[in-house]
Amino acid sequence: MSLVEVEDFLWFVDQALAAMVGILRDLGDDGANRHADLPGANSPYAIVTHCLGVMEYWGGHVVAGRSIERDRDAEFTARGAVAPLADRVTRARVQLAADLAGLDPTAPPRGDVDDDDAAIPLGRSQGGAVLHILEELTQHLGQMEMTRDVLVASSRSDD
Repeated sequence: MSLVEVEDFLWFVDQALAAMVGILRDLGDDGANRHADLPGANSPYAIVTHCLGVMEYWGGHVVAGRSIERDRDAEFTARGAVAPLADRVTRARVQLAADLAGLDPTAPPRGDVDDDDAAIPLGRSQGGAVLHILEELTQHLGQMEMTRDVLVASSRSDD
């Protein structure tokens, strides 16, 4: 069994990333850095920052074998302006395409994965890692959509 074509996979990635950037732009700098008044909630800005970390680690390190530095905890506390983050999304998408150019879906990862991940599909093969990227992007897009809805509703009730 083979994985879908890389170009087809990247089309779905593009859809998720475009929707995420759209949410950031709709919320603006202030709104993108707010989080819902719920325990453990993340801001849309932090969610996108985390997704960029996912793409870099799973695509760049696990699939392509690039050495990367990632501070996963810092992804969830990231704050900043929307425009530079949208630019980072564009650059990350270009890098992901380059990282997947040599994808061998059934081959083992080129980068190290921890023992827990190595025992499950996302860490056993390059194809599993790529599917995990899509899983994370779509899951977090849904989280951003709900977060946006809560933030918009709470700002209306504050009026």
